[in-house]
Amino acid sequence: MSPLRVALVHGRADPAHDGVADYTVHLADALDRRGLDVVDVPVDPGVRGLLRAARLLRASRADVAHVQFAPSAFGFSGAPGLLGDLAGRPLVTTLHEYGWWSWAPRVPARVWSFLERRRWADRETGRLVPRSAAVLTTNGEHATTLADRCGVASRRAPLLPNVEVSPDAPDRVATRRALGVPEDAELVVFFGFVHPVKGLRYLADAVAKLAAERPRVHLLILGGFTSLALPADEAEAFRAELAGQIAEAGAADRVTITGHRPAGEVSAALQAADVAAFPFTAGATLKSGALLAALDHQLPTLVTRRPDAPEDPDLVDGETVVVARQVRDAEVLVDGLRRLLGDDALRERVAAGGHELVRGQSWDTLAALHVEVYREVTRCAASS
Repeated sequence: MSPLRVALVHGRADPAHDGVADYTVHLADALDRRGLDVVDVPVDPGVRGLLRAARLLRASRADVAHVQFAPSAFGFSGAPGLLGDLAGRPLVTTLHEYGWWSWAPRVPARVWSFLERRRWADRETGRLVPRSAAVLTTNGEHATTLADRCGVASRRAPLLPNVEVSPDAPDRVATRRALGVPEDAELVVFFGFVHPVKGLRYLADAVAKLAAERPRVHLLILGGFTSLALPADEAEAFRAELAGQIAEAGAADRVTITGHRPAGEVSAALQAADVAAFPFTAGATLKSGALLAALDHQLPTLVTRRPDAPEDPDLVDGETVVVARQVRDAEVLVDGLRRLLGDDALRERVAAGGHELVRGQSWDTLAALHVEVYREVTRCAASS
């Protein structure tokens, strides 16, 4: 019996600078270990890129075409939404980003709702979701939004932490010294690509405001600025802007920015921190590999949630994280940090609850789930 052949369809991006690209590489390796024949199908921007990808898919003789969807990965183009119609293969789609974008923003929401309820088209993925035999979501918020819009029940394919816990527990004091952080600091850490949408302006302001009552509080910003979403010149400009704002807030002596660090150093720094904070301006979900890494390192964690966002069954306030129910607001971050830093029992509870969300997950278990989905899809295609 020939092995199942799967075409992994994705945008062109450097895995070192893009989370979805990094995920796709790891997934391909895990599927290969399970004996699948994996065909790589990159999609270049624009109509020409779409047509070339469609030709590759048809020539691949794949049993299943699996699209890794994020609008940023496809240059915010609507063209990949036609892949399902052009591929000539049973289609599976993983939604890495969902619930905030439209490839045709001038189309009124009521028109999109009409199309989505009938599964003719979707405002974010075009024809991908309607044409998919199975849709995978990485977190509860995306699953809820998809079900509400399109009436589509998705399968859960959880992401994994993007940094593994170092097996040898590092010396916290030595790690802090190497980072230039005071040994006795109440250390708040942010980890991940440093972009304007990560809310770090507000987090730095919150640390500055909190310093009067907690003079040992210190913020560690752990991550690089350059990525697919932020090219080098824009990244340099934003770094200068952020440093200027930190100085203006009077927090220059209590904020440390490391830039990009190797995975082992990141793990050591996370283990040297007291709490983590992810004040994303769109709100946090478990689609963030950096957030998952913090949870895996058993860090009690503060996240933001938009007031209009659907409830997330994973990120439960006071049980798996501490939730600041507003974005772009330093005061709510002050309150959240105050809750965490001032309550030993709360920190212990949310650290344990957050760790439970990621405990036992691996690329091999994720690959096994994918194989199950692929076999279901191919069986349905064969019987239709």
